[in-house]
Amino acid sequence: MDDKITIIEGPPPNFEDVHEGWPLGLNESPCLHKLALTRLRTFNGPALVERCYRAWSKHQTIQLEFRAADGLVHKTPIVASRTLEMDEGQLIFLWVRFTEQEALLEFGADDEQYGKEDDEQEPPD
Repeated sequence: MDDKITIIEGPPPNFEDVHEGWPLGLNESPCLHKLALTRLRTFNGPALVERCYRAWSKHQTIQLEFRAADGLVHKTPIVASRTLEMDEGQLIFLWVRFTEQEALLEFGADDEQYGKEDDEQEPPD
């Protein structure tokens, strides 16, 4: 069970698109991926970060498992993690990697990205 972090209750996580900074260095691979950041409240952030570090030190992948707005269970690889103690409790910051197809589902397509109107828009490759 150490190969994933599961969101058991609450709404689906909000993912923020990452465009700059050090996380872009995590995207070096033969395939194009979209990096996103999510912030989650947790009871034991340091233990979750430690679980990530243990998996990465063994060259294994650790997944974020969550129920999306469509009601289906989704998994995406976690590429970085950090915890922060706040007055309201602990937060864990998770940087995750989506394929382009998964990113379209999570973030939606931007019409201006393709330079076409709604009725002329073609899906990305």
